Amino acid sequence: MCIHHQIKITMKDEIIPIKKENAQRAFEAADETGKALLVGLLGEETFNIDIKDRVKSYEDACRLLQIKPAQLSEFTVVPREFRAPTYAFHRLCVIAKALNEGWEPDWDNNNQYKYYPWFDMRSKSAGGSGFSFYDSYCVSSFATVGSRLVFRTDELARYAGTQFLEIYREWMVIE
Repeated sequence: MCIHHQIKITMKDEIIPIKKENAQRAFEAADETGKALLVGLLGEETFNIDIKDRVKSYEDACRLLQIKPAQLSEFTVVPREFRAPTYAFHRLCVIAKALNEGWEPDWDNNNQYKYYPWFDMRSKSAGGSGFSFYDSYCVSSFATVGSRLVFRTDELARYAGTQFLEIYREWMVIE
């Protein structure tokens, strides 16, 4: 389905169709002045996009945060056996930062819940799945994962644990 918004250019009084997806990409790449201009032209409802629809990959997270995606080959300073998990951890940190949309955990606030994905790591021979998303877990003042990998909502933790399962596997499982 292609949704078009019409922008009226007053100088020539012409109407130019713009795909909503292109307007949203321009919005993500724009500075504050550009964002204000786009909202003024197309309306705020055009840009209220759920973060889960904007971050489907590491590259999406990088684009949203306006950083260059790293490559595994850039991790040569790390010993060979730790390169893939270190690269995976980097990607998970970027993804979590993007999904949290500026939110950072306050570990001094026991009323603020922090969520993270929980995985079944038991081997298939032991009756487990090998590696799969199991559930999300909530904490308030302690964590069994690093601060960079907690989420502001249960929904985001579940999304990260399922959407980025293979990256979590690269980070957590010795293969």
